[in-house]
Amino acid sequence: MSASTPASSSRSRYDVVVVGGGHNGLVAAAYAARAGLSTLVLERLDHTGGAAVSAAAFPGVPTRLSRYSYLVSLMPEPLMADLDLQVTLSSRRTASYTPTLRDGKPGGLLVERNEKEPTRASFAELTGSDAEHDAWRSFYTEVAALARVVAPTLLQPLPSERDLRERIDPTTWRDVVQRPLGEAVERRFRDDTVRGVVATDALIGTFASLRDPSLVQNRCFLYHLLGNGTGEWRVPVGGMGAVTDALLRTAVEAGAEVLTEAGVSAIRTDAAGPGAEVTWTAADGSQHTVAADHVLANVAPWVLRILLGEEPDPGTKPEGSQLKINVLLDRLPRLRSGVDPATAFSGTLHLAEDYSQLEAAYADAAAGRLPTVLPGEVYCHSLTDPSILGDVPPGTHTLTYFGLHTPASLFDADPDGTRDLAVERAFAALDQHLVDPIATCIARDPEGRPCIEAKIPQDVERDLAMPGGHIFHGDLEWPWAAGRARLETPAQQWGVQTDHDAVLLCGSGARRGGAVSGLGGHNAAQAVLASR
Repeated sequence: MSASTPASSSRSRYDVVVVGGGHNGLVAAAYAARAGLSTLVLERLDHTGGAAVSAAAFPGVPTRLSRYSYLVSLMPEPLMADLDLQVTLSSRRTASYTPTLRDGKPGGLLVERNEKEPTRASFAELTGSDAEHDAWRSFYTEVAALARVVAPTLLQPLPSERDLRERIDPTTWRDVVQRPLGEAVERRFRDDTVRGVVATDALIGTFASLRDPSLVQNRCFLYHLLGNGTGEWRVPVGGMGAVTDALLRTAVEAGAEVLTEAGVSAIRTDAAGPGAEVTWTAADGSQHTVAADHVLANVAPWVLRILLGEEPDPGTKPEGSQLKINVLLDRLPRLRSGVDPATAFSGTLHLAEDYSQLEAAYADAAAGRLPTVLPGEVYCHSLTDPSILGDVPPGTHTLTYFGLHTPASLFDADPDGTRDLAVERAFAALDQHLVDPIATCIARDPEGRPCIEAKIPQDVERDLAMPGGHIFHGDLEWPWAAGRARLETPAQQWGVQTDHDAVLLCGSGARRGGAVSGLGGHNAAQAVLASR
C-alpha cells in the first residue's frame, strides 16, 4: 500500500485534512478514516514517515538504516492493536553498557535488560560494594511505580495533576516532578558513572543542566521511562520504516487519501462558515485549496503559526541539540575492558556520560563552545535485527551514535567544519575504550568512501522541517493537566488545542507528543470524534 502524487485531491472538502505525513499524521488519519470521516493527508516530501523511516544511506550498500528516529518505547501496545499494526518490536538483551577508564584501568558497568547476578556483580566491581546497586534498584522501582500509574492515561483525556499526585509516592513525585532531577541523582547515588547513566535519559534531545529550574530535563526523563509502564526501548524489526509503512497501509485501507509532494503553504480559518481551508502546491507546481471541518497539524507549533499567517518569530523558534552519526562497520571493534562486543553494543553504550562530564559538556555548550569531551551513546541495531543489513559480508553491522549537548547555535557559523570536529570528538570518546580504533572498522561503499553519515540540527531542520532541528518540536510538557488548566472543549481535554477551534495539533508538539508514540495523532483524532 502506498501514497500517491496526483496533481490534485479527489474532492474539494473533507471532514479532516492532516498536514504532514509523519507517523503521528498517519495515526490520526487511520483513526479518522476508520470512524468513517473523509480524510486527506498532505505530505511535502515524496514519501511518508517523517523522521521514522528506513533508508539506504550509503550508495551501493543495501543496508537500510533507521536514519533519524531509531527505537520505539512510547507507542502504546493498545494503539498498535487498535490499528492492526503488523510490526514486531524486539527487545535488546543488554539495557546498557558503560565502558570506564579509572586510573588507567579499563572496566565497565553492565546493566542487563532483565537484571540478574552479572548486573549486581558489575556494580560491585565498579563501585566497591552493593550500595550503588541497591540504590539503583530502589530508585527504578519507584520510577516504575510512577510509570505504571501515568502510562495508561496517555490514551485518555488529560488526567489532572492532583489526581495523579495522590496515587504516587510523595518522594517519587518530589524527585521526578517537583525538584530538579539532579538533586535526586546527587542525593541517591555516589558514583559518578552511575549518576551519569541515570541522568542521560533526561538529556536526549534536551539541552539543559541536571539542575535546571525549568525542569525540562525532568520531563524528558519521565517520557524516556514511561513507555507502556516499563520504559523499555525496543528495536522495530525491519527498521523504523516498518512502523510507518504499517501505519500508511492501515490509513489507506481505511479510506484515507494520502498525497505526497504536496507542500502546504497556508491554513486559513477566516473563510466563511466553520472549518478551515488548506492551500498546497503539487509536484507539478500547481496550487490547490481544499476545505475541511478540522485541520490536524502534524507540524511543529512554531511552523503552524507561520502557516496560519503569523510572521516568523526567531525569538520563539525551538533549538534542537543533538548530533546523529550513522555508520556501517565491517566488524565490531574489541573493547579494552574485555567484554564481548556483542554484549556491549547490543544495548545502549554510554560514552563520556559520567555525571561530571555531562555537566561540564553542558557548561561548554552554554558558553558557545563545542564540548571538548563530547557525551553520547551508541546503538547497534543489527545485533537485534540483522534483517536490516541486506546482502552484505559476514560481520557487517550498523552503528548509530547520538550526541548530547550540541545545540544548533554551535554549528551556525561553520556548519560543515563544526560537524567534522564533532564527529572527530565523538569517535575520540569511543576510541579511548577500544582495542580497535573505530576508523579501522568502518566499511566502505563500492567507490571506496567510508560509510559515515552525520546529521546536525541544521540537517534535521532542512530534511524534516523541524524548526531548529528540535526532535520534539519544542520542549516537552507534563502529560497531565495543571490545576488551573481549561478543559472545556474536547481539544483542551485531549491536549491538542490551538487558538483556532478548527485546527488541532496532532504531532510531537501536542501536550503528550515527543518520540515515536502516535499519541499526538491518536489524541487529535479522539478530540475530533468527541466534537462531532
